Amino acid sequence: MTTAKDLFIIAMDPTPEHAVGQGDLSLALAGAELIDLLGAGAVTVDGDRIVPGGPPISDDRLLSEAAARVTRQPPYERIEDWLWRRGRDLSAAYQAVLEEDGELTRKRSGRLPFGSEHVEPVDTPSRRRAADRWEKKEPVLAALASVVGIDGGRSDDEPGLGDEAVTTVVAAVHDAVMELEAVRQRRAIENAAFANLWRGP
Repeated sequence: MTTAKDLFIIAMDPTPEHAVGQGDLSLALAGAELIDLLGAGAVTVDGDRIVPGGPPISDDRLLSEAAARVTRQPPYERIEDWLWRRGRDLSAAYQAVLEEDGELTRKRSGRLPFGSEHVEPVDTPSRRRAADRWEKKEPVLAALASVVGIDGGRSDDEPGLGDEAVTTVVAAVHDAVMELEAVRQRRAIENAAFANLWRGP
């Protein structure tokens, strides 16, 4: 399992008090993939640019796909641009793959036979591994989860990420999520103004 899959499983757990938005999660998943590619030596970070490195040694489909989509021509891609490009509908891609692999199951909520469906993690070794990383407050997983609003009870005196490139990626994910929230708020204001215009005085 990858950091991105662990993050997705943590986000799908029915216990978080704060529901994670699909857009926020997609951006964080793209950041998690980038951090795993950094760890595998498949990319490096130079300032705010993603520089391709060696081929990643991974049998994970989505991580291999991410590596294949890294821009290999100078001046290379900015981290922020990667997050938006790679992150498009990425949470849906992870859900599909994890359902296919038997890591997620669909359940109906409510008493009615046609109640709304939701997905839940299955109790597998992968889920237990993700939960173990979460309980140990593994810094990268905890930092990415915090960006999308999942609070693991981290305290300010806990160790940092310990790697400048990883810190840069997490900061870029945070900025992208804040930008997405600003867009949402702007649209909400515009929609409210439009509705008031139609209602008239």
